[in-house]
Amino acid sequence: MASETQSVLYVRLPCWKIYPGGVIYVADYIHKQRPGIRQHLLDLALVAPSERRRTLKQHLLEMRPDVVAFSWRNMQSFGPHPEDDALDVVMNFDHSPNPWRKLKAAKDSLAIIYDYVSSRLKNFGYMKMVRQLLPATRLVVGGTAVSIFGKYVAEKCPTDTVVVIGEGEDAMLSIVDGFTKPLGELFYKDRSGQVTHRARSETFDLRQVTAVDFAYVESIFPKFGNYLAGDIGVHTKRGCPFQCHFCLYNKIEGGNQRYRETAEIAKEVEVLSKQYGVKRIWFTDAQFCSTKRSTEQVEELLDELLARKIDVSWSGYLRLNHLTPEIARKMLASGMCSVDLSFTGSQEVIDTLTLGYSLDQQMDAFRMLKANGYSNQQIKLYIPLNAPGETPETLKKTIDKIKELYTLFGRDNVLPFIFFIGIQPGTPVERLLINQGYLKPDYNPLTFRPFVIKKLLYNPKPLGRLIGRAYLEAVESLDSSSEYIGRETIEILERDLDKELARRGGRSADMASASA
Repeated sequence: MASETQSVLYVRLPCWKIYPGGVIYVADYIHKQRPGIRQHLLDLALVAPSERRRTLKQHLLEMRPDVVAFSWRNMQSFGPHPEDDALDVVMNFDHSPNPWRKLKAAKDSLAIIYDYVSSRLKNFGYMKMVRQLLPATRLVVGGTAVSIFGKYVAEKCPTDTVVVIGEGEDAMLSIVDGFTKPLGELFYKDRSGQVTHRARSETFDLRQVTAVDFAYVESIFPKFGNYLAGDIGVHTKRGCPFQCHFCLYNKIEGGNQRYRETAEIAKEVEVLSKQYGVKRIWFTDAQFCSTKRSTEQVEELLDELLARKIDVSWSGYLRLNHLTPEIARKMLASGMCSVDLSFTGSQEVIDTLTLGYSLDQQMDAFRMLKANGYSNQQIKLYIPLNAPGETPETLKKTIDKIKELYTLFGRDNVLPFIFFIGIQPGTPVERLLINQGYLKPDYNPLTFRPFVIKKLLYNPKPLGRLIGRAYLEAVESLDSSSEYIGRETIEILERDLDKELARRGGRSADMASASA
């Protein structure tokens, strides 16, 4: 099919330095389907802030693309990441006993919010620049932030902008083919300013996503080499059948898991390793293995990696429900460097959050890993502390299970990550908290109001204070060469929980004695 589009400029909007895998997959797919289209990728994350507008303007005027596609990763102001100390700021403001630290946290929080306001305005400003310089150019916006807040983004964009929700390969192909037969889920702001929504009615066949042509990627993305020393994202599947209360993956990617060909995935990893010297791979799926079928695909992929003798370290978010001794051995033999998974040591919290697994089964899987070739891989536990349904008793159960894992794998190899649920629009946990009165029904999930932002990083009383004080004490007591912050926080939290539970036990005993 002949394409109406001659050129596409992809613009990765500023964020912290992380491999731009999503836009690379889209550009690679378009090249393979429409090889005559000229493409270029500009990553503003690698451009100094003072140079970004000038650099983008230069690319626009030199290339004069028919389509400019923006990739927008993060939008909410409560989401801590490697270049944002929002968690420390919130902890100090809410829970520090030191008034000066509270004051500093208030000042820092305003600075963080200002940065996000400024970033959001600048991003929309880049889009407006395209419309001013190239009035006939069609705009496309996609990425993680857009998949969550698509309607909001569409309303703020210039006219003739397509806002793509979720996966973008087939949507982008329909756009470069003239947008007469749109595909995928999207919002479209037409030339009159009217916003319409198209729900996805077709299924994109992931078997079409063959191994990335990295030689081509290098030709359109001159700064590709800047990412090769870090983790390179590779995806093996899309979709998630689970209904975790705080997650949107099953809405963005759909509830049915779809799979790439394992030989193509292995070829992609092999090229990265043997031709580009990449040492670390991160499988970017919602979960690398979760269902029985996806675990079968994982085993097929591991067989491919082992057969090709690829020397990489890899990881990805895991579920261990369907782990077998054979798969455990293959995971470890093929280079798995860490076990990354959501963890709570309380079946009550697992059930409240509808995480969809058995704690006993998960602990059995840990023991299976230990018995089948485990050496010193890190066990990374992403613990949703103080989630809805958390109590001192469930928190104590979680700490006890963490201590079991210390015994099993060695204390230094187990890393509990302290995080709190971020409330996303359209999730069951959002509806629950609105019903409970924690959030107002008409609250704005993209607000810049500090006290609403704090509530969206869910850590309410009474446990919030206990956890916050433990975290701050851990930060205060550590130096750069000492204990890992998560372990220290858990240790302090256990001490304070024991005191709290002992006090409660004493009060209960006193009440029982008085009633007798």
